[in-house]
Amino acid sequence: MSRMTAAHLKTGTIYGDNNTGEYIYMPASEIGYDEPLCVYEFGGKREDIALEDAVVVVTKRSLRPTTHPILGRNSLES
Repeated sequence: MSRMTAAHLKTGTIYGDNNTGEYIYMPASEIGYDEPLCVYEFGGKREDIALEDAVVVVTKRSLRPTTHPILGRNSLES
């Protein structure tokens, strides 16, 4: 697991692709849990996925920090 990507997710960074409408982020309510969940939005759906799985998706899909259409740049500030 990419420690850097995991650390960024834990600080609220939103990864995604505005062209495809695909986003991954950790909601503020998950901060501090031993096994936090992230939200994966794609194709009009939302799924909860484990942090480790979120890092894999970010890496495989080459997602970059981006601005979410509702949440903005950081999931902890909205």
